[in-house]
Amino acid sequence: MKNSRVPVLALILAGGRVDELSVLTFFRPKAAVPFGGLYRVIDFPVSNLMHSGIWLVGVLSQYRPYSLMNHLDYGLPWDMCGRKRGIFILPPFKGREASDWYKGTADAVYQNLEFIKRWAPEVVLILSGDHIYSMDYRPLLAFHRDNKADLTIAFTPVAFEEAHRFGQGIIEEKTLLGGPLKDYQEKVSPAVSPYASLTIYAFRPEVLEEVLKANAREESHEFGRDIIPKMLGSYRLFGFIFRGYWGYTRTLEEYWQSHMDILGPSPKIDLKRWKICTNLAHRNVRDRKPTVVSSGARICDSLFYNGSYIAGEVVRSVIFPGVKIESGAVVRDSILFYDTVVKRGACLERTITDTEVLIGEGAKIGGEEGLTVIGRSTEIPEGVSLAGGVTVYPHLTKERFTATSYPAGSVIS
Repeated sequence: MKNSRVPVLALILAGGRVDELSVLTFFRPKAAVPFGGLYRVIDFPVSNLMHSGIWLVGVLSQYRPYSLMNHLDYGLPWDMCGRKRGIFILPPFKGREASDWYKGTADAVYQNLEFIKRWAPEVVLILSGDHIYSMDYRPLLAFHRDNKADLTIAFTPVAFEEAHRFGQGIIEEKTLLGGPLKDYQEKVSPAVSPYASLTIYAFRPEVLEEVLKANAREESHEFGRDIIPKMLGSYRLFGFIFRGYWGYTRTLEEYWQSHMDILGPSPKIDLKRWKICTNLAHRNVRDRKPTVVSSGARICDSLFYNGSYIAGEVVRSVIFPGVKIESGAVVRDSILFYDTVVKRGACLERTITDTEVLIGEGAKIGGEEGLTVIGRSTEIPEGVSLAGGVTVYPHLTKERFTATSYPAGSVIS
């Protein structure tokens, strides 16, 4: 028996990992990567949905979904539990016609058509689970309904020389909000438009089912590459222009830059004003004691939360709960995940550490050559020097480091 019709059903594409995020996605999907000292990347689209009054969400996840499932906790942190509200994890499944692994973004939604039909939504809103932004989806949905669109895609202006990395839309701009979508090309170079796709799609459900069933017979199953280009000229497609901040976190450099955008003197990301919600039960964040800042500490333009101890120097860095920075240690332009320990005299620059990393006394980590990233629960020996751009695998003991200095680009596994 069907539930009565709901206005909007949201689907979040949160299934994958990307090699560009290196060791940060060895044990978690990209959407579950920690962000901003307290949050996870998926908190941003979920909080946007909450603030937009959209309470029914399906999360399409397949790669190591446990951390995501545990974090989302059925939607409780976002008040998405109750009648006609909730967050449902939708992993791949075996069935009479479905595969046991999502073969692309379109196939992920195709495998969950029965879930969509169960709720009979007026609009299906499909979102990426790995972007950093604050957006009220209601103007987009009103634009979609007012234009009687079959599909509305959200775009944002980017530098023309960067547009080749994204899906690009040519929009007939009838208003500041956008207009009819005249053309769409996926990651072409040279770029045809400065408007980059946000991977935010508002679909009329009947049209969504129709194009997904047609695509199921094809070899490739991606919305941007396969479905949207074929819809041009046959359906009512519109482009909605979003002009706020948008952080793309596909690469380590972009992930790092989004963190630097939180910091001053003129931050582009205002986490307090954005009102991002998260699961504070994760790693017992809400039960940790206040951070202790030693009288000899120096903290400049940085962000830190409770449960930490800071006695050294911290400059333009984001510090997660439980981090310990001893006297004489220096942390610059870095991101330190939960319970990282930086021992006396160590120096970190442009470095990202996963959880529970130990940096030994006098170690010199990172530099201008590139971002250095260290996997979870690894112990860096005292006195070791890692140049910028070094990658260190998780769960390494200090005995695994056979040299005292590692050049840029090294991979320690």
